Amino acid sequence: MEFKLDGFEISPIQEKDAWRLCDFMTANSERFKNDFPGTLKQNLNPTLSTLFVQEKARQFSTGEEFLFTIKEQEHRTIIGLIYIKELQKNEKQGELAYCIGYEQEGKGLTTRFLDQIIPWAFTHLRLHTLQIIAHKDNIGSTRIAEKLGFSWQATLSKAHTRFNGSIVDMELYEKYR
Repeated sequence: MEFKLDGFEISPIQEKDAWRLCDFMTANSERFKNDFPGTLKQNLNPTLSTLFVQEKARQFSTGEEFLFTIKEQEHRTIIGLIYIKELQKNEKQGELAYCIGYEQEGKGLTTRFLDQIIPWAFTHLRLHTLQIIAHKDNIGSTRIAEKLGFSWQATLSKAHTRFNGSIVDMELYEKYR
């Protein structure tokens, strides 16, 4: 399964993506340290990235979690990630998490990429609820949630640990099938 959009490709993580993912995460480390601390810590060098990608590819194949890369079609450079995670199959619910590199920020691309993934998640995974959990200071992410028709539900107290160990409240948005 693969989605193509204006010179970009969204596809499942593959083992051959390890070096590209390491490059992407380290180039954007300052940008991702607060909102993607776990992914960043697991991709700080090529060896860690290889282990990370192997595990994420396994999880994709077993349906535990779905990690997609967003690549430029011409150079195959990773410019973003989209997760469908925290799957609760009995409740038919999952969480979307996403990031894009600093060079692509503010162009509306993340919204357009998610617009491809959301119908797939509802149809292929048969989810009824998708969630986005973002910090209130992450204006780009909260704006994306609203543009895509997600509704604010609640503030989740002390729901996320940042790279430096601080624990912060997060905002919960949901969209229903």
